[in-house]
Amino acid sequence: MTASPASPASPAGSPLTARAQEVASEIVTDILTLVRHETSSYDLSGLAAGLDLLREVAVHRLGRPDHEQRHPGGQFGDTLTLTYTGTGAGHVALVGHYDTVWPTGTLAGWEPPEASDDGRVRLSGPGIFDMKTGLAQGIWALRLARESGVGVPTVTFVFNGDEEIGSLSSRPVIEEVAQKADATLVLEPTAHGAVKTGRKGSGIFRVTATGVEAHAGLAPQDGASAITALSEFVVAAAAVASPARGTTVNTGLIKGGSGTNVVAGQATATIDIRVSSEAEQDRVDAEFDAIKVSDPRVRIDIEHAWNRPPMTLNTASAPLLDLAREVAREQGRDGLPDAAVGGASDANFVAALGFPVLCGMGAVGDGAHAQGEFIYPDTVPAQTALVAGLLGRLAEPLGG
Repeated sequence: MTASPASPASPAGSPLTARAQEVASEIVTDILTLVRHETSSYDLSGLAAGLDLLREVAVHRLGRPDHEQRHPGGQFGDTLTLTYTGTGAGHVALVGHYDTVWPTGTLAGWEPPEASDDGRVRLSGPGIFDMKTGLAQGIWALRLARESGVGVPTVTFVFNGDEEIGSLSSRPVIEEVAQKADATLVLEPTAHGAVKTGRKGSGIFRVTATGVEAHAGLAPQDGASAITALSEFVVAAAAVASPARGTTVNTGLIKGGSGTNVVAGQATATIDIRVSSEAEQDRVDAEFDAIKVSDPRVRIDIEHAWNRPPMTLNTASAPLLDLAREVAREQGRDGLPDAAVGGASDANFVAALGFPVLCGMGAVGDGAHAQGEFIYPDTVPAQTALVAGLLGRLAEPLGG
């Protein structure tokens, strides 16, 4: 985890922003505390300790919640809900994941990012952008909203440890909380400062090739290689992608075979698919099922697992975006752009249910899932103040 020398803070645009500037070093301390504890999606012990740490940060900054529940994740990270009763009638869900894509041990060999062209300070570390900064900012946003003296809504934090692998255990919890809330703010990183109102749908397909094992030297002709067939399938699957229609196909994992001197009897591939419409989901399903491999002795089985539906700015979310823009103007910001992005998040689930949701309320930086991911720490006060200001405006139900 690295930092370059500090730069001057950005000017305060409102009392909330000014207060956020005063406590900026404490917010950054909490961010770095979370980043220093690695929470790979596949490290259950690391996830458990990381969630304990996240709870400690929340309780330290906000006090004990009025209600909390730890939902067991089984083979995935647990999901924690913390509810703080507000002074107004509104109810807001703040959602964020604490798991990261980085294997345990990454931190020790983390390389600093290259210096930025504009000379801005960067903080870097595994998961700092996606999305531990958002977690800390969300906690502090509620604290600042309380301190400001305005009414605040009841806030339920949802911290899940399996978002990066599909939110397979946490999805029901997220959907249940979102149904009870008047609005949901997802603390994922911004799109270069823009909130995210559109996201692609995602699928995680598992393709299994079952061939015939044989000795690679004595009787290779008796074998039917699952690896060769799967390779043919993967190449054909890549051709299903259609960037012009917003569809991408990426084979991220391949496993197979039992030995170098054995014609492989089995091989599997895990394929990440992103689509911008349900029509593209249907096309991908049909074209994957139509792929043939050259050796008829190899059987291909495809698990079509569409994980998240496409997200668009629904009619329920549009007023929430307008309100966020109004808060941004009040805080002296030039504007609050919104963007549609290729990644999926837990906001997709909420949008599909037709409830108000904004995503990308967290960090400003870049490099998600890439070595050297970073944030601009000088943006932390403004981003925290934005969420705090929005909480104040949501003390009463949206549109109420």
